[in-house]
Amino acid sequence: MPSRHSEISEILVDITVAAVTEEKTFELRPAQLEEPRADEVLVRLVSVGICATDLHFSTFLPTNAVLGHEGAGVVEQVGAGVTDLKPGDPVALAFTSCGVCKQCRTASPSYCAQFDALNFAGARADGSSAVSIDGRPVYAHFLGQSTFATHAIANVRSVIKLPDTADLRSAGPFGCGFMTGAGTIVNILKPGPESAVAVFGAGAVGLASVMAAAASGASTVVAVDVSPARLQTASEVGATHVLDSREGDVVERIRAIVPDGLDGSVDTTGRADVVKDAVAALHTRGTAAVVGVGPSENVEVEWRTLLNGRTVTGVISGSAVPQVLVPQLLAWQAAGRFPVEKLMAHYEFADINEAAAATKRGDVVKAVLTF
Repeated sequence: MPSRHSEISEILVDITVAAVTEEKTFELRPAQLEEPRADEVLVRLVSVGICATDLHFSTFLPTNAVLGHEGAGVVEQVGAGVTDLKPGDPVALAFTSCGVCKQCRTASPSYCAQFDALNFAGARADGSSAVSIDGRPVYAHFLGQSTFATHAIANVRSVIKLPDTADLRSAGPFGCGFMTGAGTIVNILKPGPESAVAVFGAGAVGLASVMAAAASGASTVVAVDVSPARLQTASEVGATHVLDSREGDVVERIRAIVPDGLDGSVDTTGRADVVKDAVAALHTRGTAAVVGVGPSENVEVEWRTLLNGRTVTGVISGSAVPQVLVPQLLAWQAAGRFPVEKLMAHYEFADINEAAAATKRGDVVKAVLTF
């Protein structure tokens, strides 16, 4: 967290932020934003998705912390060292990375050696914050952006240039939730025309996986959840089969659909019992991709299951290079192959607490704030 007494650089603009309050809700507060540094960009927000990660962090961060990490908007100013972006460019924002470690240099920025320090410390790498409230620097730069705000300063490595035709009202969630789910399919499981894939959990991430599997040409796409409404949505966006996990043994039911087992599975729940099913339903040499962070601290897989050639792998942010994957997903959306609009409910920025409550209750798949 940045020092409360850090020196504040030249102020560029007064902004409004949704800051965490002592009651762990959000309150719109006036704030000040610094001039972008050489490797930074000032973005005026048009939309930002609400992610479960935002809601989780809001429960323990200090007062005046600024969250939000699924932003999209328009570039207003670029730092002196930024050459591939200009004012007026439409952009989406994603996590940031160091750019120099082995993972970054091999196009795996979501596994950056400095990922936690750069994305969760609430500050730039040097400990400073671009955002101040009442003259004091506050926790910001959350996952490279802190976009529960009218404007944000982002490192250029977080910025994804979009086509001029991009719908910025829906582009925000592409930088996290949709990229995570779809990237797990595109970059890890890589299904082909004869592939069978199952997705466990039909939230925003899981449904993005379902859509990406269908768009990739998988012949069998199974969605597993406990919510009839979410399963209905899954069937509308690409699932060929849906299973309510409360209605019998999931592995047996998947085997009834695909007798030889799945080529790949995705767990978005973070539950040990669900991960076990996701692995058990694979054929030999199948791959289970675990993206969910949930209630289970440990996951246990019977050793013979692994010995038979199966792979269990963890995935962060879809193992994506955001500047590559997000434009691809937007192109799929434009072509009708990635219908994320079916998942979205839009709210005015001032209604952030209403949107957060609807997200917690499961009333909406993806709440998107607009400015």
